Amino acid sequence: MKKSFLSILLITFICFQISFFSVYGEGPSISASSAVVMDVQTGRILYAKNIHAKKPMASTTKIMTALLALENSSPETIVKVPRQAVGVEGSSIYLQYDENINMEDLVYGLMLRSGNDSAVAIANHVAGSVDEFSKLMNRRSKELGANNTNFVNPHGLHDDQHYTTAYDLALISRKALLNKEFKKIVSTKLWTADREGFKYFYNKNKTLTQYEGGDGVKTGFTKKSGRCLVTSATRNGMQLVTVVLNAPNWFQDSYHLLDYAFDQYKPYDIVKQDAYLKFISVKDGKKSETAVIAKENVIIPVTEEEKDKVASVIEVDEVIEAPVTRNTKIGKLKVFLDGKLIYTTDLYTREDIERKDFKDKIVDFIQGN
Repeated sequence: MKKSFLSILLITFICFQISFFSVYGEGPSISASSAVVMDVQTGRILYAKNIHAKKPMASTTKIMTALLALENSSPETIVKVPRQAVGVEGSSIYLQYDENINMEDLVYGLMLRSGNDSAVAIANHVAGSVDEFSKLMNRRSKELGANNTNFVNPHGLHDDQHYTTAYDLALISRKALLNKEFKKIVSTKLWTADREGFKYFYNKNKTLTQYEGGDGVKTGFTKKSGRCLVTSATRNGMQLVTVVLNAPNWFQDSYHLLDYAFDQYKPYDIVKQDAYLKFISVKDGKKSETAVIAKENVIIPVTEEEKDKVASVIEVDEVIEAPVTRNTKIGKLKVFLDGKLIYTTDLYTREDIERKDFKDKIVDFIQGN
């Protein structure tokens, strides 16, 4: 009798634990070996599972390749396809030797059709070779804080020395999504390239059509890496990015994680773009004061319990000297959650203000100003 009672009590406790953790922190059960959900604007982590475990990432590699292409060339740049980029194994946009193609089409082919040949063409154009481009990828990773990542190629075909972590890949993806051109590319369902032959690039990422607010990012698969997926979605101005590595149920995992994060965390508006945040005095100006503004909407994800723990601090000089030029960086807005700094944005002057001339000073003197 006592054993039966203890068994019932133990089962009840286990069921309570499962219910408690699924609702209050552990998140949904997923198939992925590693996973993370990150807020794109602030970088805040909203879900984590084995986020620092080093794993191969297949074609999600191309997120970094695309970012470097956009940072180091213009969309109109004409690329002459080298011999090394022709016939690369795996996914392809069927580049031809000596073909002239613009960088924009190469990046769309890279991200929508996962063209391995496109990746090699980009690498050769930007850095002169795949090896040199890989070095550039690794330098950029370290700059972003992705310290447990190592690239040896621009496409993600398997190599034992080619790896990342869910956390690192989220950092890289976040930086890429803050690039407006990248954000537009990965949310595009169909792109028509300016070339003969294979020119209609349909996006392989089903997130764009299957998930509400889905707007990116990249699929990846090799036998060694398993299914890897980086997804993003935006709701009410809050964009989240999800990374799942070695995930048999890659899309389902991603959708469950996004659902969980959007349910648990709500967008909290700190600042509206171009809204007046503070007025500061202008010494010797034709106007005595000017407004301070932010150039972006600042929205942070918070739980219901965290709303009262948000604080923002404006750091600007109380007095500046004329002349004042519009959009001059003048200070910072810092956002704190429970006393911890989670986001900083620059603040700017709202308008041009000329310095007082001699006539203005005479008028001031007469009026007693």
